Amino acid sequence: MRLTLSLSDNPAATAVERAIMEFRSARPVVIDGAQGSALAVGVENLDEAMSVEIGAMAGGHAHLVLPAARLRRLGLERDTPGRVALPVVDRSRVELLALRTDGRIDAPVRPADPRDEEALELARLSLMLPAVIVVPLAPGVEIDPSLLRVSGEAVRGYRRANALDLKIVSRAPVPLEGAPTSEFVVFRGGEGLRDQVAIIVGKPDLSKPVTVRLHSACLTGDLFGSLKCDCGDQLRETVRFMAHNEGGVLLYLDQEGRGNGIANKIRAYKLQSQGYDTYDADEVLGFEADQRRFDFAAVMLKELGVGKVRLMTNNPEKIAALSQAGLDVISDHRVLGRPTAENVSYLAAKRDRAGHYIDLEGMLACSNKD
Repeated sequence: MRLTLSLSDNPAATAVERAIMEFRSARPVVIDGAQGSALAVGVENLDEAMSVEIGAMAGGHAHLVLPAARLRRLGLERDTPGRVALPVVDRSRVELLALRTDGRIDAPVRPADPRDEEALELARLSLMLPAVIVVPLAPGVEIDPSLLRVSGEAVRGYRRANALDLKIVSRAPVPLEGAPTSEFVVFRGGEGLRDQVAIIVGKPDLSKPVTVRLHSACLTGDLFGSLKCDCGDQLRETVRFMAHNEGGVLLYLDQEGRGNGIANKIRAYKLQSQGYDTYDADEVLGFEADQRRFDFAAVMLKELGVGKVRLMTNNPEKIAALSQAGLDVISDHRVLGRPTAENVSYLAAKRDRAGHYIDLEGMLACSNKD
């Protein structure tokens, strides 16, 4: 009798996860769709040798796909992605169009087709720069059989299909400074291949409204005390508050750099050092104002038995997301860090451009008194 071992109960999602790893490893991926197949490769991994190889394979039919945010930086008012022809795959030109601050559009921009948009989504899922070289493949063309193939439909639907697919994989008590009765609960899922953590501080009564914070991971601020943001202050102040006020739940979410990933966050920091604000820097890189989703955070809270929340946040998007996900947001409360010479412009940009509830003048007044 022959037995078949099933490697996945969701082959489409598994293929996307493998494609993410291929993309992050600088290997091209073939995207199959209704309009045919196309080879996709991220521009941040493009070197001279790969440029020559792709150019030879494309035969003049490659194109560069750019998101709307980057096109706006190149001088076009766009709200949808577009593509620029690459008759020759010239690495320096690709870099100019996809990344450099002095880039300007130098050729007609055509609307992106579904394969182009799926390639961009694969780059975003991989936490890579959202700029991709796409080579349409003619029917019957021979390609390296080792190249991974993935359905464009699976890529397009991956984030939505997996957002709410979470499960607890481990939990244990972890005493914290100032909050000795704390438990870490690790979830897998929600944002693809990453783990998410819930920290239960104290012994909150789940039958009553529970103090909750959704905290996006910030390596530079949380761990190293960066002066460019207020994240570390917010994290530690939240834990202290919960420990002294009937406990609470802090969700530590793997969403570095507003969902863009640590590499892109550091690229944005370099641009900020050149005078761009936090949102303009992200737009130069091709990102819209915020890539994060919070629907899976609501699933984590429900899994822990939380139904009513007192939300500690300055971000109106988090309040709306939990309410839309069916949680009862009883109240929302501000979490303010210390203003510094290095983060004042960052705090002002969040207030003025993203509508965060930040009383910067009040913070500065209190800081000057201290």
